[in-house]
Amino acid sequence: MIHSYLGETMRFEIKYKNRKSIGVYIDVYGNVEVQAPKGTSDESVIQLLEEKWILIQQKSKEMKDRLLGPQEKVYDHGESFLYLGNTYPIKIHQDSTIEQDHVVFDDKQLNIYVKQFEGERIKQALKRFYYQQCKALVEKSIRSYQSNFKVKPRSIRISDSQSTWGTCDSNLQLTFNWRLAMAPKNVIDYVVVHEMCHMVHMNHDRSFWRLVGKIMPGYKDQENWLALSNWKMTV
Repeated sequence: MIHSYLGETMRFEIKYKNRKSIGVYIDVYGNVEVQAPKGTSDESVIQLLEEKWILIQQKSKEMKDRLLGPQEKVYDHGESFLYLGNTYPIKIHQDSTIEQDHVVFDDKQLNIYVKQFEGERIKQALKRFYYQQCKALVEKSIRSYQSNFKVKPRSIRISDSQSTWGTCDSNLQLTFNWRLAMAPKNVIDYVVVHEMCHMVHMNHDRSFWRLVGKIMPGYKDQENWLALSNWKMTV
């Protein structure tokens, strides 16, 4: 079926099943499927779609974009980057008098101050910003959850790993990926809790996951966010 609303058109498929309520599902290709109880009217389905229209369109677009993979960034005004789970545009400020290139976030955009308007300088300024923010956010999260543990991390590092979001070694050194600064706060908290639980259980056995679940019952939602969004956490 096809339905237009708010100036946009949505294609979707309806499947009638033995269920009590209407559900909307979006597959990995961005296709929208509505599962409804047998006998449900088209009007009821359309009403639900319109109530969740913006969210459905956003999720569908996100799944379609994910198939394309990471897109090459342009280090110029208006390009967007993730920060704490939201996408913000960048604005470049050239200032030859500053001591070091840096980034200032003002709740609306990422202001990048550079001595020279060069793509590599802008990129490195962004990376330093994410490194600094990640360290501050991780340290705050660790303090917040420390009461759940009898042991404490001996050191905290921020890394440029291409394969892990965090690690905990036998010396209780915790290491976190700087890209976590792009994730929502609750996702950062999950990764922190995950690695802190490794201070108690070094492997991923049942005891480990029970401890994670006890401290953060909804952790699977955060895992899912990382699984679906890691492709766009790039600079």
